[in-house]
Amino acid sequence: MKAFDPRTNRYVMGIINCTPDSFYTGTGQLPTRQEIATTIAQQLQAGADILDFGGCSTRPGADIITPEEEWQRLQVGLEAAREVCEERARKPLISIDTFHAEVARRAITEYGVGMINDISAGEADPQMYPLIAESGVAYVAMHMRGTPQTMTRLTGYTDIARQVAEELAPRIEQMLQAGIAHHQIVLDPGFGFAKAVEQSYQLVAGLDHLVALGYPMLVGISRKSMITKALNLRKEDALPATTALHWELLRQGTAILRVHDVAAARQVVDLFNFYEKHCEQ
Repeated sequence: MKAFDPRTNRYVMGIINCTPDSFYTGTGQLPTRQEIATTIAQQLQAGADILDFGGCSTRPGADIITPEEEWQRLQVGLEAAREVCEERARKPLISIDTFHAEVARRAITEYGVGMINDISAGEADPQMYPLIAESGVAYVAMHMRGTPQTMTRLTGYTDIARQVAEELAPRIEQMLQAGIAHHQIVLDPGFGFAKAVEQSYQLVAGLDHLVALGYPMLVGISRKSMITKALNLRKEDALPATTALHWELLRQGTAILRVHDVAAARQVVDLFNFYEKHCEQ
């Protein structure tokens, strides 16, 4: 992949679950290295620019695990990625979905990971900001109230889009003060995290408040309850609606789509780029 620059390009991030209890792919059993390798190969073939590995489920009410257990799960995925990428001569950006600084540090130093995707925006671990500043990797800071265990009770907004932007603003200032460079920061509005279904659509409509903060935006709405509950669908049937929302999110200024279905998202991004190019003429 060319130099990562979400300020000027759009990207597809494929989700690689290394957990037994993902809301979408969870089976109750940890995926094997071969299963993860197969998923990686499929996503690369489908056009993923970024692979996002998660070792700790962050769905509402998810079990809490130790950083060591999280790391053991992630290692399986990262080893599989190293093998598959070498075989295919591909160099996607590798991201780790973690809020533990020690897990992030090991991923960066031992595997050359180029992005840390932190649902807590640094609130869960005070060592995260110094690590990101020192390492220079890209950093996704997501909006969330509370924790995955408490967030469903913290949905009291009066103007959700404005408030999400206002609550991210001081975190941005703290990042900059910690030495994290402007170009490292990516923002995530946190769909599904302390947001009710109706509020999620209000947030979609008001994403200009986040864009106004001046940083690229990542969104993850793939097959989430904001879609399945709104349409009374099974998550397995939610790809068309996910794809429709992806177009709107790109139109609103999103730079990175975090998805389960890479091929569909790749088509949306490529078609949106084509549309935008020819609309400018």
